[in-house]
Amino acid sequence: MSTAKLGRLSRRSFLKRAGAGAGAAAIAVPAAACAPAAPGAVPVAVRVGPTAGVPANALTQVTVNEVLFEAATDPRWTLAEFLREHLNLTGTKLGCDRGECGACTVLVDGKAVLACTTLASDVAGKRITTVESLAANGKMNPLQQAFWDAGAVQCGFCTPGMLMSATALLIAKPKPTEDEVRLALSGNLCRCTGYRKIVEGVLMASGQTLRA
Repeated sequence: MSTAKLGRLSRRSFLKRAGAGAGAAAIAVPAAACAPAAPGAVPVAVRVGPTAGVPANALTQVTVNEVLFEAATDPRWTLAEFLREHLNLTGTKLGCDRGECGACTVLVDGKAVLACTTLASDVAGKRITTVESLAANGKMNPLQQAFWDAGAVQCGFCTPGMLMSATALLIAKPKPTEDEVRLALSGNLCRCTGYRKIVEGVLMASGQTLRA
């Protein structure tokens, strides 16, 4: 066998091993750990990490989608980084990464917050809700279904942030007016739909219709 062929085989083997290793490293939290706790169950912290360069004693506890996590967090991490890179909750999108587009919107104690401008250390002890929590058992919740029925989704990149801003609105006001919907979504940018279908979807989820 030629040296070139041995080199090719060695490189292929290396890449296969490297790919497998990268895939394993990306899965920091088992999928089962992200499942909601049973009602009345005593929450048990899911340990995340350790992370290279972060002191092991700098632990932060935060509840994400009804699961209590305990992690050593770097004080420079944003909430978006923590969710995406350390909990593998990539439904929270990073668009502008400077608080302008709203794609990273999540709920903190029920209120809409931009995860790219919020430090992970600032949400210690709080309850975070991400877009992954909306669907249950593979079935969309009423707001997601309304977005689908209204045709409010095109490229879909802004959709998680839109859904979370709308969720916060519907929690605070189950029957919002069209103007209130537009105001609640004013911090979420969309390049595809022209917003009308999105507003229609939110109103549909609240049992109302968009005026002509």
